[in-house]
Amino acid sequence: MTADHDRNDEQTTGESADDHELRVSKIKNGTVIDHVRGGQALNVLAILGIDGGDREQVSVGINVPSDRLARKDIVKVEDRELSQDEVDVLSLIAPDATINIVRSYTVTSKHRVERPEQVEGVLTCPNATCITTEDEPVTSRFDVLDDGVRCAYCGTIVRESIADLIDSA
Repeated sequence: MTADHDRNDEQTTGESADDHELRVSKIKNGTVIDHVRGGQALNVLAILGIDGGDREQVSVGINVPSDRLARKDIVKVEDRELSQDEVDVLSLIAPDATINIVRSYTVTSKHRVERPEQVEGVLTCPNATCITTEDEPVTSRFDVLDDGVRCAYCGTIVRESIADLIDSA
């Protein structure tokens, strides 16, 4: 068991000898998104539509130590379990993330995100001449590549700043 694993258990179950390592508060019920690449937590919140205006209780750890990633972010959302669509989009900016479902302070389900082959209606094509950005009723569709995404209509490839393309509508 790694130190990183120990910290994760402590944050969700309270079982660790290193109580001084707790950096993000425990949640009773909800979702813990762990092993997000450092600096991406705010993008995760954007994907989930969390902007601070709702009454959702959220804990965020940014650039916390991690054995696996050197630095990682952690997002904990009280009383919410993510939809598969949310997990699919999240996998584009956090391909190493682990989703933990917590009930009564205990992790009841834990799995790594899997990148889908394609995402539809969640990203906006950056190509101004793409049919999806015009007034046509065409839903965006992107093929998921190992290192980015490609518009299924115009072929534009995006490798960086994918979070900037998330359709907030």
